[in-house]
Amino acid sequence: METPLKGLHHVTAIAGDPQRNLDFYATVLGLRLVKLTVNFDDPGTYHFYFGDDEGRPGTLLTFFPWPLGTRGRIGPGQIGEIAFSIDYTATEYWIDRLRKKNVPVEGPFDHFGRETLRFHDPDGLILNLVSSDHSERDDNAILGLHSVTFVEKDPDRTGCFISDLLGFPEIESQGSDLSFDVGLGQRIHVVAHHSQERGLVAVGTVHHVAVRVPDNASQRAWHKYLAGSVSITPIIDRKYFKSIYFREPGGILMEVATDPPGFAVDESRKTLGTRLMLPEDLEAHRSSIEQNLPSITLPRIVRAA
Repeated sequence: METPLKGLHHVTAIAGDPQRNLDFYATVLGLRLVKLTVNFDDPGTYHFYFGDDEGRPGTLLTFFPWPLGTRGRIGPGQIGEIAFSIDYTATEYWIDRLRKKNVPVEGPFDHFGRETLRFHDPDGLILNLVSSDHSERDDNAILGLHSVTFVEKDPDRTGCFISDLLGFPEIESQGSDLSFDVGLGQRIHVVAHHSQERGLVAVGTVHHVAVRVPDNASQRAWHKYLAGSVSITPIIDRKYFKSIYFREPGGILMEVATDPPGFAVDESRKTLGTRLMLPEDLEAHRSSIEQNLPSITLPRIVRAA
């Protein structure tokens, strides 16, 4: 392809209680709520976007809260873990911070050559903090997404799909586990899971992962290219980016999302995430949508010092 896919754009997961989700990601992990909106396909469900101060692609973890949802299950055809990058000097800070917030943490241990901490969010989603090379920041804050882990019955088949069709080179293996470079220092890991019971996408699990293209023209080219090999959706306007969706051979839902236009199309950088934003076709229904959504209190961001 003339314009390669480069980097993770966002990861979307499913939470349970929306207030608990907001409090954990803002006050424990110190991420900014950069967009408060709804699931455009299900306006009775919130869609929270967490990221850095500007909501840049590559820093985004988003959630659909399902207050009455059942607990999910990790198995083949599932994303099992999400990892964020932190500065290599910040590991001890995060061990101390998580323990003070009563979040049990494992590690540090080596995972694909990087010092890693592992813990769970309140819904059981597995999270990692991965030590990265020195950054230009002068604090201990989370830098952005580092990697996602695909759990697969046939990791070699998925690996061929990632390398041959998507163009991400394999950079490391540990036994049957594989690691692919998706660009910008980010990774997709593929690990074997031999259970016969497929994973269940529900509370505490990942819904999909998105990779990046720089513009609409590149996305159209990728849509045409992928349509020759996989079943793919039309291009869908998500207001803050445009999306196409498909599944890799193991069944994990993937997305190709555009970097523009970004989250400042309907509110200023200063006010990101401070009020419910809706797409134009839902704005006429704002009153009924707000009445049906669970009541929440927006948390104060508590940055890593």
